[in-house]
Amino acid sequence: MSDLGDFTDFSANDGADADPPSDDSTVDADGAAADDDFESYDVSPSGSDRGLGSISVSQGLRVAEDGDDTALQAFVTSDNRESVRLGKYLLVPYPDDETLFCRITALEYAQEFEADDATEIHARRAMRRDDFTERDYKFVASLDPVAVLFEDGDELNRRMTDRVPKPGAVVSEASDAEQIKTGLAIPSEGVFLGHLSVGGETVRTAASPPTIDYRLKDDYADGDPLVFRHTLVAGGTGSGKTHASKNVLRQYLDTAYPMPDGREVSTAVVQFDPQDEYAQMHDDNPDMTDEVARRLDREGIAHGGHDDTIAFVPTVGGASYDGANHRAEQVPFTVPFNMVRRRPWLVAGARLNDNQYQALDYLLGRFFDDYGDAGTYDQFTTYLDDPTLREELDEAGRVHEATFDAVRRRALGSAFRRVFDQDARPVTDLVHELVRPGGLTVVPTYHVNDSRATELVVLAVASLLVDEKLSNDPTYDRIEETPLIVGMDEAHNFLTDAESVQARKVITKFTEAAKQGRKERLGLFLITQDPQDVAESVFKQVNTKLVLNLGDEDAIKSVNIPPTLEDKVPYMAKGQMVVYSPDNSEPVELTGLSTCVTRHGD
Repeated sequence: MSDLGDFTDFSANDGADADPPSDDSTVDADGAAADDDFESYDVSPSGSDRGLGSISVSQGLRVAEDGDDTALQAFVTSDNRESVRLGKYLLVPYPDDETLFCRITALEYAQEFEADDATEIHARRAMRRDDFTERDYKFVASLDPVAVLFEDGDELNRRMTDRVPKPGAVVSEASDAEQIKTGLAIPSEGVFLGHLSVGGETVRTAASPPTIDYRLKDDYADGDPLVFRHTLVAGGTGSGKTHASKNVLRQYLDTAYPMPDGREVSTAVVQFDPQDEYAQMHDDNPDMTDEVARRLDREGIAHGGHDDTIAFVPTVGGASYDGANHRAEQVPFTVPFNMVRRRPWLVAGARLNDNQYQALDYLLGRFFDDYGDAGTYDQFTTYLDDPTLREELDEAGRVHEATFDAVRRRALGSAFRRVFDQDARPVTDLVHELVRPGGLTVVPTYHVNDSRATELVVLAVASLLVDEKLSNDPTYDRIEETPLIVGMDEAHNFLTDAESVQARKVITKFTEAAKQGRKERLGLFLITQDPQDVAESVFKQVNTKLVLNLGDEDAIKSVNIPPTLEDKVPYMAKGQMVVYSPDNSEPVELTGLSTCVTRHGD
């Protein structure tokens, strides 16, 4: 017996001396061909095909409140199988003109006939063929019902899936823009984020423009604008998160919102910038072609450099800022020490315990009672150097000597000396320059090479904005009366959970700001590559999440997007993103604009 490696392929007519008889003849007893007594018929269906296939009941047909109990499959015909992809949106009509809008969640080949193809013979035959016989197998798509679409007068509406489609109903790809946007509950107007895509491929329709624009609600018709329910942009290095953030922030700068007094006021944006990238939004993108600009105009997408952009530059000892990569106006400022009177945690650092913090709070209060708001950081350090004060407080039982010494050591940090009371106008005197209706203020910290000093600058300015927004008796009406977005890049460095007194104070403040944001017209726009490090109490208040490529499993899990989209995140190309905004739409995959709407990069 020969080895199987030298097997004979019995599909060939090996050893035959004559051609086999034709299909319409038979062979008589003597081996001669004879006329067939039966007439052959064409069994191909009449007419032309429509759609991709039809609903199948071979594995059950069921829709249920519990999605795990739903069984909905479509048989896809051989000519359509190459175009079918996971995540694509399909339509299944009901007999009464309603339509089931659904998404492909699984694809599989199943055997058409009982056969074992896991054999040497089948494998060797396949290895010698150049084609694949589709008709030998069933190709089945598992569907997740998203919504039922129905006409309500002249409008197309959606409701939850409450009907099972009929067996054999024709399944077709969703290609109508109105049906797709209605099925996914995407608003027709609002702040533009990107274009709908599946597997990185932009969804195209027969409409003009052919793409599906994804927008966030930005009016009060159906609840609060989502900008004031906060946004998180998460993505790794090189994922395109800064590019995407600029595009979104540019849209917000082109919007206005009604205030409680009835005025409609344009949005102000204050963006903290650790890489000196956002002040470039002042300038036009030199790579923007006329064709791209016309396309953006047709879709109502704001683009072009934003003239009202200021680089609000912190003056820090030993650091200089050149601002060579943008043409925005530069306004230097300093953090005055008197801001600490209401915010003692600014000088608490990360090492003070609760007892020491109480002592610091007492000492600061006593200092400002003596010196008033004109008291400086240098005067405070001199104040703490007084041995008489140390002895007096210890004898009175107010502050133990060891606690006093610990506070003094913490309060004499070099970062404080470099940040407070520098040679520039105090930020508290520049509030009208800091917050401007329709204006973008960028606070760059790239030139500050001390992380503690950077943290102090960012938290001081951010807390000023937040405190004024939350106050019942604000000092600066400009902040109170202007819709405001506070953008924070590398947010994980400032809003992280920690055991220190300072961290707890910061997180409490920003959690409250996030909760009150919708009422006070305050939106947080957080940008990070480490979303798992953002404090959970703040994270819980974020309604809209834009997730670009992330490679870290903990980071992906932390953003709490649906499992069907989690698996896509590590494989997304630059500019691709998953958007999860429960109060706006179904979770979707988007492709961002390939051309930044303002200047970006070198």
